[in-house]
Parts: sequence; C-alpha cells; structure tokens
Amino acid sequence: MNRYRIQPNQKVDLSRWDPDDRSAFDGDKKDAEAQLAELSRELDSLQDMLFAQRRHRLLVVLQAMDTGGKDGTIRKVFAHVDPQGVRVANFKAPTATELDHDYLWRIHQQTPGRGEIVIFNRSHYEDVLIVRVRGLVPPSVWQKRYDHINAFEKLLADEGTTIVKFFLHISAEEQKKRLQERLNDPNKHWKFNPGDLEERKLWRQYMQAYEEAISRTSTEYAPWYIVPANRKWYRNLVVASVLVETLRGLKLSYPKLDWDPATIKIE
Repeated sequence: MNRYRIQPNQKVDLSRWDPDDRSAFDGDKKDAEAQLAELSRELDSLQDMLFAQRRHRLLVVLQAMDTGGKDGTIRKVFAHVDPQGVRVANFKAPTATELDHDYLWRIHQQTPGRGEIVIFNRSHYEDVLIVRVRGLVPPSVWQKRYDHINAFEKLLADEGTTIVKFFLHISAEEQKKRLQERLNDPNKHWKFNPGDLEERKLWRQYMQAYEEAISRTSTEYAPWYIVPANRKWYRNLVVASVLVETLRGLKLSYPKLDWDPATIKIE
C-alpha cells in the first residue's frame, strides 16, 4: 500500500491522483470482498491482542468530501472487530464550551487509551479545511495550525500512539452521482443536506486545502494515505490492508502469564 502513502515533504497535487485507480488489486469486486472479509478477521485478531497487551494505541483519521464514504468504510472494514476495543469519535461544529478552549482541546480528549483503537470521523483537520475555505478565521491563524497539528501528533506518537490518516479521494462526478442517489431514495433523504450543495460549489478550494494539509502534515510518525474511493469495494480493501499492515508492524502478542495454567484446577 506504499503507493498511496504520502512521504514527508511530498508535494500533493490531487489532480494527479486517480480516484478510479485499482492498480493494487487484480481481481474483481467479488474477489475483493472475499479478501476484505479475510483482512477484517485478521484485524479482529490483531485488535484482540492490542486490547489484551495494553501497550499500544491506534488512531485512525478519516477525512473526505461529502459522500466520500467515511461511514461506509467504518462499517465494512471493522465489521468483524470486537466493539469493546474500538471507538468512533465524530467532530461536528464546535460547541460554545469547545470554542472557549483552543481548537485541539476537544480532539485530545478523544484520543485512544492503551489497547484501544479510535477512529476519527472528521478530525482536527477541519480546522485547516472548512475553517480555511469558509474564512472562519484569518489566514494568519489557520496557517500556524499545520505546525500545531504536527507537534500534537508527534506528542501522541512519542507517548505510544500509532497514527494513520486516510483521505478518501472521490471525483466531483462521483459525488454528484452519490448525492443524486440520496435524493432518489426516500430511505436516504435523511443523509441529504441541501447545504452540501453550497460546499460542492467550493470543490476546487477544498482540493487546494486538502493538498496543502496533506503535503504539510504527512510525516513518518503520522502518514497520510490518499485512497482511491470512487469504487467503494476498492476503498475498503486499501484501508483494511493498511490497517492490518500497520498492526502487524507492532509485533503484537498476548501478555505472558505469571502463573502456570497446568496448576489450575477448577472444581
């Protein structure tokens, strides 16, 4: 999956990244879904060891344009994982209390504890994305935040948190198709927000914001992956593969016992 990993200081031009790409997999959708099921089961096994060992933490950051598939990715990739060890944190518009603090205050409270996987469905990156595009604070404020974010993620990494960040990359045409599907299906009307159409008009500005954010904050300790996401099955396969590879790299194991099971007799 290194083909999708952004190296430190790598300049990102999203127009050069094909959201329809499927070059890391030779099979069809049916084959991919079978492989995803295997990866999801392995992810469950690795998460079980992570939870039992209580040495490592895993933070998964998901960012995307509207309809990019953050919710679907969570459902599919973590389908077989024990929910006791996984938590999803959603970040909506900040509350009045949150606005009384620095913008990372609410984020830090949601980071994973030992043995835990936490998925950020949107994240601290909104403060260099929508905040930038919508002009909610001046450039002199949001420009400083790339360094803040790098320092924050370095702190988490130094304290034992493994961080992986995914930008689920869809095309404007694919977004239009997905928005129309929500309009056409009464059961999906609740997902449609007319305000999303205003955000869609700012597509190019958002792409520029994502390009700078990814370029300036993909580090060795908190890498970004640009995931081709027009095909949902391929998106899921890429994310699951990266997560499994990441957890394998932690060399997880169950904790050693300080007692001998052979000496235990249950009456």
